[in-house]
Amino acid sequence: MSDAQSSDNQTETFVSHLVELRKRVIYAVTAVIGVMIVLAIYPGMAKMYSLVAQPLLAELPKGANMIATDVTGTFMVPLKVTFMAAFVLTLPWVLYQIWAFVAPGLYQHEQKLVVPLIVFCGMAFAYYVFFPAVFKLFVGITPEGVKMMTDIEKYLSFVLTMFIAFGITFETPVVVVTLNRTGMVSLAKLKEIRGYVLVGAFVIAAIFTPPDVLSQFLLAVPLYILYEIGILAAAVLGRKDATAPTADASTD
Repeated sequence: MSDAQSSDNQTETFVSHLVELRKRVIYAVTAVIGVMIVLAIYPGMAKMYSLVAQPLLAELPKGANMIATDVTGTFMVPLKVTFMAAFVLTLPWVLYQIWAFVAPGLYQHEQKLVVPLIVFCGMAFAYYVFFPAVFKLFVGITPEGVKMMTDIEKYLSFVLTMFIAFGITFETPVVVVTLNRTGMVSLAKLKEIRGYVLVGAFVIAAIFTPPDVLSQFLLAVPLYILYEIGILAAAVLGRKDATAPTADASTD
């Protein structure tokens, strides 16, 4: 094959990849926008925000409300919440489009390493466990004479940060199993660094959560437990030690 033919083939392959990428992006964006429009109509953007704000509203004293200090906040914040909800609901479809684009370039053994994500579990833990416990603590320690009135935009920023933190945290078992299955880290090494992981869990919790002990424990403890679950899963699925010796050569 001549250099000109080889160059033409490479150009054609590159263009075909761009066309495929464009198609997958359109599929993903269309799904997110479509679901967002549906949610904006029913149940409506205001109700979507009320759902997200419910953990705090449930703990506020009687008569206390949230406030909007920005003139566009009453529209933009519910809009952002609706977009976030639409993205979360379409996440499996979006991830499928990403997978459909990259899968043809992977070897068969690499394709087998892909496992379902558990972001939803982390977000659910944050919504049903973390938020009620933390908001109850914050409301309970509010000084006498101080009326707690949280700005809706700052609340949304806090909620999004926690959702991302817990969503990533609950991916820990997936990361641990992948590192072991690819041979990057041996099972023995994963067990050996437990102490460092425990310290790192509290460092991460101190960075992403509010500066109180309860919040840090509610992120750090699940993170470490999920690391142990990852080690157990790696052992069950079959250990692949990075330092394992190669098979002996056949004898004459």
